[in-house]
Amino acid sequence: MKKRRNVTFNHNPLLDKGLPVWRPRVVLLALLAGSFALVARAGYLQGVNNEFLQAEGKQRYSRVIEIPATRGKITDRHGTVLAASTPVKSIWAIPSDAELKPAQVRELASLLDMDVRDLDRRLARNTDFSYLKRQVPPGIAEKVEALNLPGIHEHREYRRYYPGAEVMSHVLGFTGVDDKGQEGTELAFDEQLSGKPGSRRVIKDRRGRIVEDAGSIKKPQEGQDIALSIDAKIQYLAYAALQEAISVHNAKAGGVVVLDARTGEVLAMVNAPTYNPNNRGSLTGAQLRNRALTDTFEPGSVLKPFIAGLAIERGKVRFDTVIDTGEGRLTIGNATISDTHRHGLMTVAEVIQKSSNIGIVRMAMNFEPKEMWSLYDSLGFGNSLRTGFPGEAGGRLRPAEHWRPIEQATMAYGHGISVSLMQLAHAYMAFARDGDLVPVSLTRAEAPQLSGQRIFSPQTVRELRAMMEMVTEEGGTATQARVPGYRVAGKTGTAHKLEGAKYTDKYIASFVGLAPASDPRLVVAVMIDEPRNKKYYGGQVAGPVFSKVMAGALRAMSIPPDAPITPMQVAQGGKTETQEKM
Repeated sequence: MKKRRNVTFNHNPLLDKGLPVWRPRVVLLALLAGSFALVARAGYLQGVNNEFLQAEGKQRYSRVIEIPATRGKITDRHGTVLAASTPVKSIWAIPSDAELKPAQVRELASLLDMDVRDLDRRLARNTDFSYLKRQVPPGIAEKVEALNLPGIHEHREYRRYYPGAEVMSHVLGFTGVDDKGQEGTELAFDEQLSGKPGSRRVIKDRRGRIVEDAGSIKKPQEGQDIALSIDAKIQYLAYAALQEAISVHNAKAGGVVVLDARTGEVLAMVNAPTYNPNNRGSLTGAQLRNRALTDTFEPGSVLKPFIAGLAIERGKVRFDTVIDTGEGRLTIGNATISDTHRHGLMTVAEVIQKSSNIGIVRMAMNFEPKEMWSLYDSLGFGNSLRTGFPGEAGGRLRPAEHWRPIEQATMAYGHGISVSLMQLAHAYMAFARDGDLVPVSLTRAEAPQLSGQRIFSPQTVRELRAMMEMVTEEGGTATQARVPGYRVAGKTGTAHKLEGAKYTDKYIASFVGLAPASDPRLVVAVMIDEPRNKKYYGGQVAGPVFSKVMAGALRAMSIPPDAPITPMQVAQGGKTETQEKM
């Protein structure tokens, strides 16, 4: 056996072999080159291109926080605040930092009125930011802050408050949690009301807490205040009168519009059903609709004065021209038109006073369809009024070339055409302004509008006003629309509702009128949808609402009376029982 030789590490033969001479030199040169490259890169970043490192550093500690702008107030024409923004807080969390004990979660959920499981889900999200609750009252936010919970933070925002609640809801609409307009005036004027947010730079620690304020970058531009044309007193009067009528007649819905005839301003616009914009937990589509602007209906006999005006304007008839309504029935083609009573011979004034379908149809058939269409078109039917209000409807007015004789006849007394309540009120301004029309306005006007689009001559309008005054006098269809101390001119409407392609036994009752008739200042339009307590005629259902609203509005505006007050009017409030016919 060969004897093994002892070899130590120090005498390992492999170490006897020397390294190539060039290798250490190459390594040394590589190290020197790397060092020079690092020094050059550091010099470049620190001296030439230092913006990158500064930006990266700022991302670790510097934040730009948005400063919300205060939304502008909405006021009525007299400066009464209708909508204002109040400061609130939003509670948010950095889930990765929010290491809360079960007792702390329960306490926080109790303060925020949240379900504990919902709060746990929000805190377990794999994000750097999670809202826990928006628009928390300042008092609650202070209690949350006092808990000093890790990862739980707050920031300021605003919540909209509406002092008028249900009374003003359809005029104002509302804003969302981000204080942006979603309905009504809030949406229509959102750009002016919103303003522009500002910003400031702050230094935060890793838990998101602000440790230093580095100063403002841009100041917020506060939103503009909007002064509406609405008169809060008249709005409340209209709301109360409408709610009473809806209750008394067990009606489905309704609306009231009040216009200033001199300026075209909307002084009141109320609808039922309504809602409270401060508490929108259980809203439905029916509650949200501003029916006065967005819903259309067949108006019925309230359109008759326009056809009479066209006939007088074209010289077809005069105030006292006699029209034979026969036995109260008139056949056109395969259809028959009828009156509720046999009237026989009637003057043009009596046709309006007693609301004769046959009388107005005989006047209408003197014209070509295009002439009637042009009148309705000039009144704004079939087109939006361009108020800027979201969802405003234009109604339905078919082209004249498609009218059949029976359609022309029915359109004369308000069937086969659809309009909104605001369009009706606007059209009646032609009777209040001696024959011309001006646009309606939802914002306060600085001065009266002296002239507008000419519809009728002043003489024709004076005759029409005299006829419409007869509607509210004894023998007329709307004695319950009278206002003690004032001359009132107006017209009733009672129309069967069209559902699908058939007329039903459901009705829409309406009354549109103006006062004082000697020098009209106000136009009031009332619509009650589906009155169900036996009464359904416009004079019975809508007339009393008109009387209450017009009387209150005239007093609120200190408009002097133009008629004596009789003892009977004082005792009965200007109301007598009568049956409205059409």
